[in-house]
Amino acid sequence: MSATRCAIVLAASALVFSGCGSTDSDSDDGSSAGAGAGGYPLSIENCGRTVTVDGPPERVVSLNQASTEILLSLGLADRMVGTATWTDPVRENLAAANASVPRLADTKPSLETVLNAEPDFVTASFGSSIGDGGTAGRDQYEKLGLPTYLSPTDNGCSGQVSSASNADGARTTPYSMDSVYQEIRDLAAIFDVRDRGEKFVGELQDRYAKASGSTDAKGVSLAYWFADTNTPYMAGCCGSSGAITKAVGATNVFADTTDEWPQVTWETVADRNPTAIVMADLSRRSIDGDALESKIAFLESNPVTSQMQAVREKRYIIVNGADMNPTIRTVDGVEKVSAALQKWNLATPQS
Repeated sequence: MSATRCAIVLAASALVFSGCGSTDSDSDDGSSAGAGAGGYPLSIENCGRTVTVDGPPERVVSLNQASTEILLSLGLADRMVGTATWTDPVRENLAAANASVPRLADTKPSLETVLNAEPDFVTASFGSSIGDGGTAGRDQYEKLGLPTYLSPTDNGCSGQVSSASNADGARTTPYSMDSVYQEIRDLAAIFDVRDRGEKFVGELQDRYAKASGSTDAKGVSLAYWFADTNTPYMAGCCGSSGAITKAVGATNVFADTTDEWPQVTWETVADRNPTAIVMADLSRRSIDGDALESKIAFLESNPVTSQMQAVREKRYIIVNGADMNPTIRTVDGVEKVSAALQKWNLATPQS
């Protein structure tokens, strides 16, 4: 069964969509189904609202890299008409599929740019990426008859922060991979590829269990540096970095703050003297400290940071920026941190 295509009307320099979605729905139990057996109209509860589709979307725009990589992993490249907001190269195993999908923007695209792609569905990892951001942005799309899906990993999805548009606020509920698995299953149901979704969840669960079960880094402390050399963004307790730290049995030196990415001073980092520093090598070049080379050059030349144990011993764990966001790449982060700590004999391999 193919989705009912929206009628597109050009008016006032904007594309207005009508006829998408339905108030009548049969709730899906998430069980495996073949093509065309999805029980449409299908409704999914998502971040405080009900998302209804009449059939599997055929023209989806993904507004964040994390969402894009889930859709590609589900084999949906042929239904994708645009992506946006990239911090890193696409995951290597997804590069061939991604090459066929138009990139609308490297950063957040305008609403007009999204609508020009004539989508029948829009996904995002962060509320700030949807239209004007958060609830207001989703309302904007809804008025155009265009369904949206927001990742359950978003900081404001379950009321964890005061605004869903604030992706870097405080998390009162620690992030876990369960929210990623939920996102995969939701999207697999919406696109009627449930078998693919369950297979992908199983692969991620197996990798996570293997990486976390093989490492005990008790007594090891880690600092997670995303960007900025002046007042660095260091990971707090409860985002993806917190999940990585917990998985390997280590301690995050900034576990005492619930802010996802607090900006701190280098004096504070030095006082906490982490055993190793996990650093994001970002492909973007918007501020000092995006590129790995600039991070290392700063650490080794600054009079405060150069005296830190991790810097003197060059204990740098290199990850992608996406590995530090709540995504399927959290598993990549666990694998990379686990491997580095074992290489340095800082973790006890588990049987």
